[in-house]
Amino acid sequence: MLTKFETKSNRVKGLAFHPRRPWILASLHSGVIQLWDYRVGTTIDKFDEHDGPVRGVHFHRSQPLFVSGGDDYKIKVWNYKLRRCLFTLHGHLDYIRTVEFHDEHPWIVSASDDQTIRIWNWMARNCVAVLTGHNHYVMCASFHMKEDLVVSASLDQTVRVWDISGLRKKSMAPGGGGTDPDMLRLPQQMGADLFGGGDAVVKYVLEGHDRGVNWASFHPTMPLIVSGADDRQVKLWRYNESKAWEVDTLRGHVNNVSCVIFHAKQDLIISNSEDKSIRVWDLSKRQGVQTIRREQDRFWILVAHPEQNVLAAGHDSGMTVFKLERERPPYAAHGDTLYYVKDRYLRRYDFKTQRDNPVISIRKPPAAGLNSGPRSLSYSPADNAVLLTSDVEGGSFELYTLPKDPSRGDSAPDAKSGLGACAVFIARNRFAVLEKLYNQIQIRNLQNEITKKVQSPCPVTMNIFYAGTGRLLCQSEDKVVLFEIQNRQVLAETAAAAKYVVWNQDMSRVALINKHSVTITDKMLNNSCTVHEHMRVKSAAFDPSGVLIYTSLNHIKYCLPNGDNGIIRTLDAPVYLTKVVGNAVYCLDREGKNRKIEIDSTEFMFKLALSRQQFDQVMYMIQHSDLCGQAIISYLQEKGFPDVALHFVKDERLRFNLAVECGNIEVALQSAQELDDKETWYRLGVEALRQGNHQIVEYSYQRTKSFDRLAFLYLITGNVEKLNKMMKIAEMYNDTFGRFENALYLGDVRERIKILEESGQGPLAYVTAKTHGLQEEADRLRQDMDCEPEVDLSDTTLLQPVTPILREANWPLLVRDKSLFEGALSAAESKAKSKMGAIASEEMEEIEAGGAWGEDELDLDVAKEAAENGEEVAEEDDGEGGWDDDLADLDLPPADFTESVGPSAVFVAPNPGMPPYQRWLQKCSLPAQHAAAGDFGSTMRLLNRQLGFTTFAPLKPLMLDMHRATRAALPGLASLPPMLFALDESWSGDKATCPPTAPTTIYTLPGLEEELKKAYKLVTLGKFSDAMKAFMGILQTIPLVVVESRKEVDDIKELVGIAKEYIIGLLCEQRRREEDNPVRAGELAAYFTHCKLEPVHTALALKSAMTLFYKLKNFNTCAVFCRRLLELNPAQRTATQARQVLAACEKNPTDAVEITYDPRNPFDICCITFTPIYRGFKFVECPYTGARFQPDCKGQLSPLGGMARIGADASGLICSPTQVR
Repeated sequence: MLTKFETKSNRVKGLAFHPRRPWILASLHSGVIQLWDYRVGTTIDKFDEHDGPVRGVHFHRSQPLFVSGGDDYKIKVWNYKLRRCLFTLHGHLDYIRTVEFHDEHPWIVSASDDQTIRIWNWMARNCVAVLTGHNHYVMCASFHMKEDLVVSASLDQTVRVWDISGLRKKSMAPGGGGTDPDMLRLPQQMGADLFGGGDAVVKYVLEGHDRGVNWASFHPTMPLIVSGADDRQVKLWRYNESKAWEVDTLRGHVNNVSCVIFHAKQDLIISNSEDKSIRVWDLSKRQGVQTIRREQDRFWILVAHPEQNVLAAGHDSGMTVFKLERERPPYAAHGDTLYYVKDRYLRRYDFKTQRDNPVISIRKPPAAGLNSGPRSLSYSPADNAVLLTSDVEGGSFELYTLPKDPSRGDSAPDAKSGLGACAVFIARNRFAVLEKLYNQIQIRNLQNEITKKVQSPCPVTMNIFYAGTGRLLCQSEDKVVLFEIQNRQVLAETAAAAKYVVWNQDMSRVALINKHSVTITDKMLNNSCTVHEHMRVKSAAFDPSGVLIYTSLNHIKYCLPNGDNGIIRTLDAPVYLTKVVGNAVYCLDREGKNRKIEIDSTEFMFKLALSRQQFDQVMYMIQHSDLCGQAIISYLQEKGFPDVALHFVKDERLRFNLAVECGNIEVALQSAQELDDKETWYRLGVEALRQGNHQIVEYSYQRTKSFDRLAFLYLITGNVEKLNKMMKIAEMYNDTFGRFENALYLGDVRERIKILEESGQGPLAYVTAKTHGLQEEADRLRQDMDCEPEVDLSDTTLLQPVTPILREANWPLLVRDKSLFEGALSAAESKAKSKMGAIASEEMEEIEAGGAWGEDELDLDVAKEAAENGEEVAEEDDGEGGWDDDLADLDLPPADFTESVGPSAVFVAPNPGMPPYQRWLQKCSLPAQHAAAGDFGSTMRLLNRQLGFTTFAPLKPLMLDMHRATRAALPGLASLPPMLFALDESWSGDKATCPPTAPTTIYTLPGLEEELKKAYKLVTLGKFSDAMKAFMGILQTIPLVVVESRKEVDDIKELVGIAKEYIIGLLCEQRRREEDNPVRAGELAAYFTHCKLEPVHTALALKSAMTLFYKLKNFNTCAVFCRRLLELNPAQRTATQARQVLAACEKNPTDAVEITYDPRNPFDICCITFTPIYRGFKFVECPYTGARFQPDCKGQLSPLGGMARIGADASGLICSPTQVR
């Protein structure tokens, strides 16, 4: 039995497989119907409308429907896409046992405890036939797959077969099928409803069981019926056109047989019983071949998938989806040849000619049962021999030497066999056999003689795999070891699991295939990368370029050597890869048939070339392949190639974002012109300003009409002429503040005076004129003023615009070579342009070079608006046409138009590298490391998943300090901010380069140990409040600590336990001091003594409890504390006092008051309710500290640290990279 999926629930009474999807319906005794995806193992939906148990469910073959019947006498038809019940059929008068759709007609058959079987037309929503004849509960009823028959089983000890051909003829006749509801009111229809009609008649009554029959099933193709009853027997029946008879009886169950079915693919009968077992019977031999047992649960229902080799069984605590035997064919590929086993033949398949021939016949084991076929195959090309390993006799192997002339495949050569869990060839004339009993590896020759025995390098070896001549990969429980046989030496090991191993062609890379993971390493098990899958991984094969192609249950996927992976295509059914050649994969399906599947390798070959920096191939694929999609764009961005991603994007918004990210200001400008919105122009201006391209900054400000930014740009670039134009534009717009600002930038005092005077600020205009020595203006303004303002002329200077250091088109820029992508792709794009496009391009270049940013280019429509307002526009010098063409006056050397091979003169900002913080996040997986890197969101998610934290306020200052500690500031010039550097834990002055690996952390285990010593001292001194804060601080710091070794991890966990015990004890003591009731105070003092403290502190707690209980006159309990105190060997004075108190208590061993405290029964303390939780009582735990609480406290915040939610699911504390590996 190979279990594929299990659930835990109430008793499962009904099951049904979906005919095409990997779904299964389970109806429960609680009344809930669950829809599961058994391939992924998740619940898809739940349906809860029945009152009481639901005993029968069934999927429709083609429609999105299923039917259910329950103890509420109702049959409900559901649409699982709409997630609701469509309608309910009423008619049965007692519990409904089973329901089933017909494959062709719109019929449902139902069996009920009202002793009837009903057939319903679910499209007309009425009953079309009532089958009466049973005189006890009808336990099941089902249609035949092809014939017009229904079989039913009843507790009246009979199985009945009903002929429904009349119903079929009636439904096919014009107006037939009982679709008119008024027909139900006719007397003959009412009589048929009570006594059965003529449309369905009994054909056979099968009698032979001694007690009630629980189940009966048709064989899918043969005229056979199988039944199971309360007499513990399974009976096989055969029928023909005229009669039916009993064939055989299968005995073995020791309790009622609850269900029995035929296997859909094999000649098997499967039955289950209330004796907690499932039995598998050989239909031809009519004997049991396998028994599957459960310890506690009775089985109630069985169902077989109609198309696949999958079964399901429902029991008292859930259901199990399983297979009876393995479907993976054993195979081995060498060169262009594939050897595999199918139908007791070893076959050979040629990949080139696609010829498939049998080679030899394989002998069948004498006592063959299920799973007796070969499990694995190893081929030796040097010896032309194969090794077949199977599970017969606990593990055995067979060695076959293949004939030189394989033209006939009916030969059956003698096999050399032996016992062993696994056998593989390791060299010419040598193969290795794993002997699990003694944990040895035997080396044998082709005569099957043992030549050497070697002790396995692992304490427990599960499997061995070929790893090159004389080498093996040994799989233990938690690692794979590379072992050399000759020297008996372990060469390497890696922490991974492997069910199968796949090598590439030159044996330089190996893939370790496990159930839900794929690990790729080199031949020495180094440089590994692991891909985790939710679906089961079935097979894998390397293609010639080194990419691993692997299959899951429903996908073909790829994995690059660097760990990048993706989906190539989906699969209808699982396949097993044998070879990958170009755009084709060869595989075997579960039927053992060779298949060739075409795939598109463009995506993973593109990524492979990119990772290997084979940029010529990347460029070729970009130009000739149809690569597109958001996944490729995201991948290129993630890998630091936004300039390449730019050439895949058609959407202008995304193209603009990518251009800004990679600093391609020209492409960003083109996209901004297409988008033409304010936000885009603003972002373009910011990026251009960052690069120093102030021409594009100017153009962006013009497009958004940001006059203030534009004026400041002209100021810092020293463009006085355009500042004058900006001042005139502000005057035309009546923008007084803009005029004054531009006059201030220009140092034009007279204009400032004019503006102030026009705006009614005469005193300010006078002060400005007086300050700057314009006496005539000052005297004129003085005449209009009542009093003269006082002006201090002792230290006045005229503000003048700054003089730029250089006057160029742009600021001095870095020069860099164009990347391979930019040059090649730009050339390709240029070739693709049309003739008119080339002319337009040349014109654009002229505009950009010759002063396209002139006054007309401002595009502010100033003259037009002024003319509309009746204002005059001041004309400029007619000799100017925008900017002066300064190049005309230059004495330039003759132009050389040969193609330049040097650096491009046009600056394109270099791509920023990935910041260290982002590299840390990619490489690290511990919460402390994420906090140090500054990603507090992922830190909180990790802590929630690992420790159940929901409140992070106590951690906020700690995480901020950690993040600050990972940055060092190097002071720069006085006018510049300091440069920040990331502090990496692996930094070394001896290394030339130190790539980021992990951030430094400020909280360490030695530091926590020092804090623990301080906390101990505070407890000794009786400063309980300060001690509480110290222990709380330790608990809050521990999640942010990183340690290196497993021993340190154990120390951290021990530290959590110590802090937990002290905090619980201190909380009890604080509560005791606040308590007014002396009896309650005594209980809390007693609880304090049971915390696991240091001996000195335990002695102090016992002394306090002893004193308190002596005062309460609870001498019997006080004596217990005295004895415990004396066992700790306290100081002489304390011991003397304890002996005196003990002597006094023993004279009167009674308790004056009753308290809730039992010193003999171990207990934990709930530090919310401050009550004991004795052993055997229910409790909930804090996922961080493991402290126990009363069940009512579930969901509350744990008082131990104030961060974790009590009862939350959590995986546990991870504070070391060794726990992740």
